[in-house]
Amino acid sequence: MYRFLLSRQWVILTLVALALIPTMIELGFWQLHRHQHKVALNRVIADSLAAEPVPAESLTAPGAEVKDADLYRRVTAKGRFDTAREVVVRRRTNADDRIGFHVLTPFVLTDGKILLVNRGWIPADGPSQTAFPKIPPPPRGEITVTGRLMADQTTAASGIKDKTGLPDRQIMLINSRQEAERLGGQVLGGYIDMTEPRPRGATPQPIAAPDHDDIGPHMAYAVQWWLFAGAVPVGWVVLARREARDRAAAEEQDDESSQAAPAPV
Repeated sequence: MYRFLLSRQWVILTLVALALIPTMIELGFWQLHRHQHKVALNRVIADSLAAEPVPAESLTAPGAEVKDADLYRRVTAKGRFDTAREVVVRRRTNADDRIGFHVLTPFVLTDGKILLVNRGWIPADGPSQTAFPKIPPPPRGEITVTGRLMADQTTAASGIKDKTGLPDRQIMLINSRQEAERLGGQVLGGYIDMTEPRPRGATPQPIAAPDHDDIGPHMAYAVQWWLFAGAVPVGWVVLARREARDRAAAEEQDDESSQAAPAPV
């Protein structure tokens, strides 16, 4: 009755089904791991934002990488802004999805080290973004800044290609190692999104705090893949039984037709 399962068509269908089941199960676990990573990251962000500020040099150093546990941690630093070596980061959007620049200003600490400070977002002067924009100056003299500690930006993590040959004083990624070569000094690893002091006239626009409430759809996707994996063998059985039933009905009809046929003279 089920000899048709040995046909070429059904062998191929069975092999495809057997390959789909573990693949879908693995995709489900992949989405589960993404969900767990998102939940853990949200916990880190919440804990970091709630913690009291600490000196920046207690969490990072020249050439160091910012640890995952220290991401978004509020840090402070005392020194002065070096606007003469200020640059802008291209193709950045604000909360309204307008394209502009992030303003990256070196902050020279009292011990001579440099902390990269993202002062916020400003609009582009024109569609070409080739001219260096007009940037409101930061406070002069020795001050204390506060900001959220961020890891160096990379192409792999951000998806932004680090292009060369850009207009003067424009960069694509905030990377402390690259900036150390440009500035010729000891640059602390990572950078900060400045939160204090607030800019006069709300320009540059401060970088918004990260959202740590959304866990994303990854858990729903994981369950969906596992349901698909369970549906494959069920579907295979339904198709096989239907094929057997159709074949049996066809054979029965052929028998009835042969019996009803007149005998030869």
